[in-house]
Amino acid sequence: MRVLTRYVVREFFKLFFICQMVFIAIYLMIDFASGVDDFIKAGAPRGVMAAYFLYKLPAIGVQMLPVATLTTVIIMLGLMKRNNEITALRACGATVWKISHPVILTAFFLSIAMFLLSETVVPYTSSHANGIWRVEVKKEKGGRFHGQRHIWYKGDNCIYWIRQFDNQTQTMIDPAFYFFDDTFHLIRRIDARSGTWRDGVWELRGGIIQDRDKDGSYALRRFERFELKIPERPKDFVRQEIEPEEMGYQQLKRFAERLRTEGYDATRYFVDLHIKIAFPFVILIMALIGVPVALWKKEMGPPVAVSIGIALCFLYLLVLGLSRTLGFAGILPPILSAWLANSLFLFLGLYLLMHVNR
Repeated sequence: MRVLTRYVVREFFKLFFICQMVFIAIYLMIDFASGVDDFIKAGAPRGVMAAYFLYKLPAIGVQMLPVATLTTVIIMLGLMKRNNEITALRACGATVWKISHPVILTAFFLSIAMFLLSETVVPYTSSHANGIWRVEVKKEKGGRFHGQRHIWYKGDNCIYWIRQFDNQTQTMIDPAFYFFDDTFHLIRRIDARSGTWRDGVWELRGGIIQDRDKDGSYALRRFERFELKIPERPKDFVRQEIEPEEMGYQQLKRFAERLRTEGYDATRYFVDLHIKIAFPFVILIMALIGVPVALWKKEMGPPVAVSIGIALCFLYLLVLGLSRTLGFAGILPPILSAWLANSLFLFLGLYLLMHVNR
């Protein structure tokens, strides 16, 4: 490794750890101030509250990596410019690309580290943190939806529609069961006012059964109580409340595909699936933007450059949030909504890097 590369990388990490700790501390203070009232109202013990914020640390650290990288690049190069180190390097024939090359390479490896953390540590800790919030603060049971509405479930040669399902009482409200033959012709339909799980079967109340006869007509009969034996149990109609950050890429992909297969709208999960790949590269993009911002004008000091850099970082988050919302609404394809912000700011960074003062 060349002397310049070793020097730049060493100075980068000296500042990077300080910036990262500062931004994590600011985030934690804001998060604590906004969430402590909820813990107090719920009567949660202090140990539980401390565990919640400790479990949130990895996710916060990952979210702060881009802004910490951008701030580090601007401060480091700004200090080098103020100390005339940049002028000396240029006098020795070093171009802006040669000066920024170690920074960009370091940012690339940080992007990889960010993705690996998001795949391994963050899903585990975020799952525990969200579990504490749901159970201790929101007083939910087992992290599952209760009173789910309008459920479509596809089984083997059958489709079930349930207006509402209460997992606590294991009761269906207004269920309808459709059974098909191998050619997908309806052979039986069962409608009921309610269905309750008892002793391994679904006990239906107050309904109608329509069976298809050989001539193609349907025979109708009413019932007050009917035991329906199907392989699906109550847990099959309860969807876990899982946030995208609680899953790795492959797990989120399987989850989204399963929801789509069962008839749910999984668009938001496919958008977040692509964001899992796109978001780590924001570190590299922020480094590309940070270099020209720090070196743009000789009279512009580090404080001004840092302010401009942070403003650009929040502008990136604004564009990402907007494109993500458009993806959720189906206006943009999931892959485009995930990569739109990256594409725009990548071109901005390259443009600024090519036109920085030489």
